[in-house]
Amino acid sequence: MLITFREGLEAFLMVAVATLYLRKTGRHALINAVRTGLGVSIAGSIALGVVMAKIGASSPMWEGVLALLAATAVIWCVSHMLKMGKQMGREISDGIGKASVLDGAQAWWSVFIFTLFMVGREGVESAAMLSSLAANSEMYLLLVGGLVGLISAATIALLWTKYGRQVNLTQFFNVTAVFMLAFAAMLLLKGFFEFTEVNLIPGINNAYWHDLTEAYVEGDYAQIFSVMLVLAPTLWLVATYWLDLRRNRSLMVSPA
Repeated sequence: MLITFREGLEAFLMVAVATLYLRKTGRHALINAVRTGLGVSIAGSIALGVVMAKIGASSPMWEGVLALLAATAVIWCVSHMLKMGKQMGREISDGIGKASVLDGAQAWWSVFIFTLFMVGREGVESAAMLSSLAANSEMYLLLVGGLVGLISAATIALLWTKYGRQVNLTQFFNVTAVFMLAFAAMLLLKGFFEFTEVNLIPGINNAYWHDLTEAYVEGDYAQIFSVMLVLAPTLWLVATYWLDLRRNRSLMVSPA
């Protein structure tokens, strides 16, 4: 849920910024290109996730490979957001602006491709991460969690278009970056665990390390870590919001 919420929020905010820009500049006919790009990106990401999950289920080696790919995607995602998060709106507006000044069908396709790329990169990251979880999760629960995350992200993005000045998105992305990096560490451990199952790591006792890490990847510790990875950033955000609220109230009642 938290994976699709974070990645979905990035994607939907991109769509919201692009839509607002087109409306403000009077290019209403191109909004359909943004919506089409969003729909194609989501459908393509789901299809990619299903294919990757089936490939990963075929052997421990492929599960390990997918886990490492997902960890790489997570680290890249966090690095990108910490670097570009504050400039995201400007980056999207500039890209949409360059695409929309073209004529006729060329403008539509340019906006569509830009949206497809901007949203699709978040979808690819989500597909890689979720496919790495598919082998050890019930698909029904994975689907429900993913949908709840996406719906929540879409709702926040819609609210942001009206109340954007009141949402501290930088704080949200900074807090959830901690969750994502911890999740990447778990994925790296999962990749190590899967590779030791098929004796792919040279120079070590693969059977020993496989037994040692099993509880942290598939056992009770793994379940505890999964719950903590959801609760920790959530509680952190709630606590930060409460402290900011108290600070703002104290400033309002303090004498001039």
